[in-house]
Order: sequence, then C-alpha cells, then structure tokens
Amino acid sequence: MYRGETSLHIALIHHPVLNKKGDIIGSAVTNLDLHDIARVARTYGVSRYYIVTPYSDQQNLVREMLDHWLTGHGGQYNPARKEALNIVRVADNLEHVQENIEKRFSRKPFLVCTSARKQNCSVSYSEVKKEINSNHPVLLLFGTAHGLAPELLQRAVHVLPPITGASDYNHLSVRSAASIVIDRLLGN
Repeated sequence: MYRGETSLHIALIHHPVLNKKGDIIGSAVTNLDLHDIARVARTYGVSRYYIVTPYSDQQNLVREMLDHWLTGHGGQYNPARKEALNIVRVADNLEHVQENIEKRFSRKPFLVCTSARKQNCSVSYSEVKKEINSNHPVLLLFGTAHGLAPELLQRAVHVLPPITGASDYNHLSVRSAASIVIDRLLGN
C-alpha cells in the first residue's frame, strides 16, 4: 500500500466491448490510455489500474511499455511516471481481476460499470463513495471502443449515470471519462 491509497480499483476493458455498429469486438491497447489513466489514478489514490485484454500480443505490448518505465531508462528519467505506472496490472479477463482483488482484501469487490448511455441499474456517485470510504473494495469498469458489451453491464449490480455536460454531445475519450469519474468519487 502507498500513502493515500483507497479501496477503489479500476479496469480498462478491451474485450468484450462494442464497435460503432454494436458488434462485440476486442480493441487495441493505447499508450495514451495506459499513461494518462495511470497518472490520474495514482494522483487520486486508486489502488490498482488493470488493463484487461485476452490478446497475448496486446498483453506483451503493455508489459514492454511497463518494463521501460518501471525497470528501464524511462523510470530513471521520469520517476513520477514510474510511480504512476507502478499501480498498473495486466489481466486476461474480468474474473482474474476480481480474484486478485478478493485475494488482497478477503472480500469480493463491489462491481460498478460506467456507460455513456443511461442504464436501468444506476447507482449514485455518493453511494459508491460510501463503499470506498468504508474500505470495501470497489472495482470500477471503463470500456474502450464504443463501450462495455451488454454481458458486462448485466453482470454488474450497479452502473454509474452517464457524464453529461451543457450540450447534448456525449462522446468523451475514455481517458477524459476516467478522469471525471475518479474525481467525482475521490476528489475533495
């Protein structure tokens, strides 16, 4: 554990997610998602940031990037980036993430999804905040591409309400959405 660490865990899901036609796909890992979300997660005290992909080439890519920043020249050159990326883990599926959290906390995590579309089983930010403040492990899922597949949304007991602004435009990058949601849950 590090100073300021909370019981919130996040997972960036690359499969199963939707494409713009609504088909279930696997999306590619991006360097920007890895770095930017790790930095906001570490700033706010997220316990672990999981990159979830079943594809071995994508897992190897993440491990190679992490190796550069955690044990290679990148970490020596930029210790703050090393510190942020130190909370990143790779997993091939959601079940492995949940098992890892349960092993660390001796409790199943409270599973919460995010979506740009309104869902039936919404939970308020204040309710999720209460779970985090009570030290119950919370696992928050973010989807890449055009969002989490319905099977993941159905597995979650709760879905946070979509982020809305002053206009009807609603197509944030996952990095922006993660920053806003994490701030709402852990910000002062």
